Amino acid sequence: MSTPYVLLGLLAAGSAVHGYDLKRAYDERLPQARPLAYGQVYASLNRLARDGLVAATGQERDGGPDRTSYAITDAGRAALHDWIGEVEQPAPHVSSSLLSKVMVALLVADVHTARAYLTAQRQAHTTRLRELTAVKTDPAARLDDIVAADYAIAHLDADLRWLRATLERVADWHREVHA
Repeated sequence: MSTPYVLLGLLAAGSAVHGYDLKRAYDERLPQARPLAYGQVYASLNRLARDGLVAATGQERDGGPDRTSYAITDAGRAALHDWIGEVEQPAPHVSSSLLSKVMVALLVADVHTARAYLTAQRQAHTTRLRELTAVKTDPAARLDDIVAADYAIAHLDADLRWLRATLERVADWHREVHA
C-alpha cells in the first residue's frame, strides 16, 4: 500500500482535515487493510507538504495540542490521478509468511506434524472466510466493507485451494526431501 496516495485520496474525497481525522477515515474506509499508525499519517503528511501535494490550511487548538488542517493541492490531485492510472504489476516474487512457514514445516516436520499444521491453518482460513462472508451479508454493511471483504475472500479462497493441494502432496514431498 502506498500510504501517501491513500491519504491524498482521503483528502480529495473531503475537505481539509487533521491527521487524526485522516487516521479515522482510513480505519473507517479501509477496515480490512493493514493498520495505519498515527506516526505514519503525520510523517506522510509532512512529506506530502514538503513535495507540494498538500498544504496546511490552518491550525486550531481544541483543548489539546495544536491540530493542523490539510487540503490536497492541484499538484496533489494530478499526482493522485497519475497514481490511480498506473496499473499495479503482479509481484514478481511470492512473499508470504504462510508460504514460508509451510515450506519449513514440510522440510523439518514429519508427515503427521506437517499435515496437522496444514489442517489447522486451513481451519483458521475457513473461520476467517466465514467472518468475511458475514460482513458481506450484513444488511448494514457499506459498499467499502463489501469490496474489502470480496478482496480478502478471493485471497483466502486461493490460499485454501493451495493448502488443499499441498495437503495432498505432503507424502510425496517427504519422500522427495528425505530420499
